[in-house]
Amino acid sequence: MENQTVFGNWGGSYIPEILHQTFEQLQDEYLKARNDPHFWQEYSDLMSTYSGRPTPLTYAENLTRHFGGAKIYIKREDLNHTGAHKANNVMGQGLLVKRMGKKRVIAETGAGQHGMATATMAAKFGFDCTIYMGEVDVQRQRPNVFWMEKMGATVIPVVDGSRILKDAINEAFRDWVSNVDTTHYVLGTACGPAPFPEMVSWFQSIIGMETEKQIKQQHGKPPARVYACVGGGSNAMGIFQGFLGNSDVELVGVEAGGKGIKSGLHACRLCGSDASPGVAQGYKTMFLQNSDGQMLETHSVAAGLDYVGVSPILADLAEKKRVRFESATDSEVMQALDLTMKMEGIIPALESAHAFVQAFKEAPQLSADEAIIINQSGRGDKDIFTIAHAFDDPSWKKFIIAIAEEYNR
Repeated sequence: MENQTVFGNWGGSYIPEILHQTFEQLQDEYLKARNDPHFWQEYSDLMSTYSGRPTPLTYAENLTRHFGGAKIYIKREDLNHTGAHKANNVMGQGLLVKRMGKKRVIAETGAGQHGMATATMAAKFGFDCTIYMGEVDVQRQRPNVFWMEKMGATVIPVVDGSRILKDAINEAFRDWVSNVDTTHYVLGTACGPAPFPEMVSWFQSIIGMETEKQIKQQHGKPPARVYACVGGGSNAMGIFQGFLGNSDVELVGVEAGGKGIKSGLHACRLCGSDASPGVAQGYKTMFLQNSDGQMLETHSVAAGLDYVGVSPILADLAEKKRVRFESATDSEVMQALDLTMKMEGIIPALESAHAFVQAFKEAPQLSADEAIIINQSGRGDKDIFTIAHAFDDPSWKKFIIAIAEEYNR
């Protein structure tokens, strides 16, 4: 990717005056790192020895047989340290924070995986750490909140607005404005003011670089299609970058269809009709908003996908028709998750399961000598409360009641 702050009609940097110097410092350090081959080597070594990269590319033999058609491969970002692709970006930004000499980091999180990764990075590098998380997400991602706090992070539930990801981002920006000299905001996805969209995508490109080599080794040629879920867009940008230069590979982003696009309870920015161009949270992209520019309510069974905006890079790629966008409903996601667990013994995160839905729909349309890749951006054990509730699992209910009774004694 070329260095730029604007991606076609999208991106830019719409920030208050007080943050200009901070962003200039960040932009400068990022560009120095990008032009320094020793930095990428340091980053790669860190991800290898601390995070377990490269993550495997798994041939899903049973699913392939079940659906017929193309061979199905799964990129296993769930096996990255902290259980998701989030560590890639966070550890990279941690190295930049060390270069800038700052001692405190803040972050927003929805599904909790970015918060987990940030708390992990802060513990390793010795930074003070504060995580902002919507109150709704604190409840449905309690295991991740527990581990963040045990690693020394302060987790602050955000009670404003819809009490989800967009509100956590707003609160993190407020903190940063008040503490610019000592604090770096570890933005978790490929959104926000420049240089965040490009910088986060650069760190996440390690996914695509690995996958492009792995599929050639295992399949002998590039895949026909690559699927990734899309919330803000960092995991999608990560894997897509391994194939952007090959026009024969179709790239498919899958957004949260929630209760269905017609219901209004969804988070479809690029494949629905409720989104429009706007400027918010420091950048220009497609937002779910009304005619007055007020952000709409979003919904997804996956806490990491119910964001009102989307990466400006993906907005540009959608406009150029380089990436095709589809959606998956909550019920489709649960079906795909159930099938994947039972047929492959793999538990995708609810976010990742959106990509599985679309891949399963399209695999039978392709020939047996073709391959498709699904980016499994995270692990599903973080979603155990949501998944158990969605499956209406009686033994889980009994367990929760017993635990509650024990605590109340």
